Amino acid sequence: MQNAANVNPAEIARFDSLAARWWDPDGESRPLHDLNPVRTAYVAARLDLPSARVADVGCGGGLLSEALARAGAKVTGIDLGEKVIGIAKLHLYESRLDIDYRVQSSAALATAEPESFDAVCCMELIEHVPDPAGLVNDLAAMLKPGGRLVISTINRTPAAFGAAIVGAEYVMRMLPRGTHHYAQFLKPSELGRLLRHAGLELEDVSGLGYNPLNRKAWLSRVTAVNYILSARKPA
Repeated sequence: MQNAANVNPAEIARFDSLAARWWDPDGESRPLHDLNPVRTAYVAARLDLPSARVADVGCGGGLLSEALARAGAKVTGIDLGEKVIGIAKLHLYESRLDIDYRVQSSAALATAEPESFDAVCCMELIEHVPDPAGLVNDLAAMLKPGGRLVISTINRTPAAFGAAIVGAEYVMRMLPRGTHHYAQFLKPSELGRLLRHAGLELEDVSGLGYNPLNRKAWLSRVTAVNYILSARKPA
C-alpha cells in the first residue's frame, strides 16, 4: 500500500476490523465478492496470467489475489493491515494456493523490487490514501517495461455520492458508515493525469456496473459511479 506518510491509520483500523468476515460472501465484503469475477476477467483479458508475476497492492483478505493465482499467476499481495494479511494467509490453508502475502507498503515494495512485475493491480485503494500521486508513482515503479497497471476506484460525481455513500453506507448498510469520503474520489481525467505524470500510457477506462439487489456485476461504458482502467509502462 503506502509508506508512513501516505497512510491514514483510521482506514487501516477500519478494514482490519472486517478481517474475520472478509471471506463471508454475505458479510460487509459482499460487494467485493460480487465484483471480483469481473475485475479478474478484466485483468485476464490484458495479461497472459499463467506466465505473469503480479502484485496485488492493497490486497486485503486476498479475494483478487486468489483469483489471479487460480488463473496461474505468481502473485505477491501486500497490505498494511496486519489482521487482513493474517486472514489472507489463513485462507491459503483452505484454497491450497501459493501466494506471497506481506505486510508491506507500496513504497517499500517499489524500492525493494523495482521493475519486477508484469502487472500491478490496485483495487479500491487509491480513494483511501492521502497522496494518490505518491501511490501511482509507487505502482509505476514496480512495473517491468511493457507491464500493465489495473486500478479500480470510484468517480467523483453526484451519482457516485448517491450510490457509494448514501445508498451503500446509509440506506442498504452494505458498508460501515464512513468507509468512503466523497472528496477523496477521483475522476477518470484526474487519475489519467496522475498516470501520465508517472510515465504510464492510459489504454482503457471502463465502467463497473453493480446491482446490489440481484448481486450482478458487469463492465459498462458508463463510468459515473465505479470504473476500472488499465495503463501500460512503455517498453
